[in-house]
Amino acid sequence: MKLRFSHIIAVISAVLLAIPVPAQETAMRLRTVVIDPGHGGKDAGCVSRDQKTYEKNIALDIAKRLAQKISASYPDVNVKMTRSDDHFVELENRAVFANKSGADLFISVHVNAVDGSTAANGYSIHCLGQSKKKGNDLYSKNLDLVKRENSVIKLEKNYAATYQGFDPDDPSSSIIFSLMQNAHLGQSLEFAADVAQAMEGGPIKTNRGVSQDPFWVLWRTAMPAVLIEVGFMTNPQDLAVLRSEIGRDQIAQNIYKAFRIYKARYDREEIADQVGNDTPAEPSVTPGPDRESPEVGQPKVLYGVQVLVSSKDMKDSDPFFAGYKPMKLPAGKLVKYVVGVSEKLQDVKKNYPSIQKKFPDSYIVKVEDGATSPVK
Repeated sequence: MKLRFSHIIAVISAVLLAIPVPAQETAMRLRTVVIDPGHGGKDAGCVSRDQKTYEKNIALDIAKRLAQKISASYPDVNVKMTRSDDHFVELENRAVFANKSGADLFISVHVNAVDGSTAANGYSIHCLGQSKKKGNDLYSKNLDLVKRENSVIKLEKNYAATYQGFDPDDPSSSIIFSLMQNAHLGQSLEFAADVAQAMEGGPIKTNRGVSQDPFWVLWRTAMPAVLIEVGFMTNPQDLAVLRSEIGRDQIAQNIYKAFRIYKARYDREEIADQVGNDTPAEPSVTPGPDRESPEVGQPKVLYGVQVLVSSKDMKDSDPFFAGYKPMKLPAGKLVKYVVGVSEKLQDVKKNYPSIQKKFPDSYIVKVEDGATSPVK
């Protein structure tokens, strides 16, 4: 069934009404993380060729190990799981649970598979977005993955009514994902990059990278969120690791390492925001020759509005920037984009309301030595 425009508007309206508005806090930290073991109960997920290993069990085991590691090291962090045993949780309710929990981070754990092939292997990390590079092999495989993960919807009662006409088998239905920006895409991409780097050298050898794809569960979450495919059930080497207790623990340990890195950065940035600390929230990085950098004679400290963090080096003329010329600041494997740059903070604050109308999740930053830090 084709998704009608009225259905699209209804879905978007429902989402906007369902997303809670966080209360102001005096000292923000990463306080709550929701870990989501994929599938469960009547939904087995991917199944090994010998029918002995189910994705739902592998995902649950890795998720529980990850939860235990975070709880042991961070007793002040509230670690919640969408399921802690083998029962079915509706796709919609996973996101609702995370939203009601006031989560600061959402981690969904899954296992990949390819029909009719044993060659595909490795781990991948996914954030919300439209699958890129149509026409190539990676796009096709990612689209198959998205359709499989979203198809869990069909196991739910009255799914047509719950999901407002969304059809996981119809690629055109994913248009709804392009009509609403993920308010936390930048932070999601940062954590995804942390996971990709932390898993390098682990028991699953191939890094398939970070991509943006239209997963329903990521779209409905109101916080930074990633979906991790830890390996391939259909690859003999990956499957051997996933069947091994040591292998699963190592995977959980590497995701935990990424969490530590992300939390340290998250807390440091929030502390700087609260106390007015001028120390950059991340190491200083000198802009490369293809980046925009201050001209000679410009002040060392500038101010602007950060509108995006992406793994993609986007052109100044990209329609996303709505006519603004962005300053590009490299941050590891990512690029931060800042518009409305001025040496005067009061000018940026004056222009911010009009910029925010086009970029709802944007915020004012200070740019110093190639690094950004939030400014109230």
